[in-house]
Amino acid sequence: MTTKDMPQKCPSCGQELRACLMRCPSCATEVQGDFALGRFSGLSEDQLGYMELFIRCRGNLKDVGNMLGISYPTARNRLDDLIRALDDRIRQQASHKRLEILQMVRDGEITVDEAMEILKGVSR
Repeated sequence: MTTKDMPQKCPSCGQELRACLMRCPSCATEVQGDFALGRFSGLSEDQLGYMELFIRCRGNLKDVGNMLGISYPTARNRLDDLIRALDDRIRQQASHKRLEILQMVRDGEITVDEAMEILKGVSR
């Protein structure tokens, strides 16, 4: 069996996909649930590569620029783009979490007061 990159978006509606089944390739143990894909899962291959290079260069943008053959301002702009992408991802996750909490209130699983307490901890 070949390993493929996990799709990030639904091919039908474009919404973020979530994992519901995890399987160990060694012993075939399966774990089922509703799992978020992780904070970096929505980044493009280019963004992930840039982030890895940035870390390898210990955050030195001059070194990043030299490794990629780009100017310092271009390296800085790419870092800013990466930060914006991560910020957008965090906002989307917080919005999704707030909707889940509201659905729990609607379904009678928690009270409005409980929802208010939970929402205090959800990043904005």
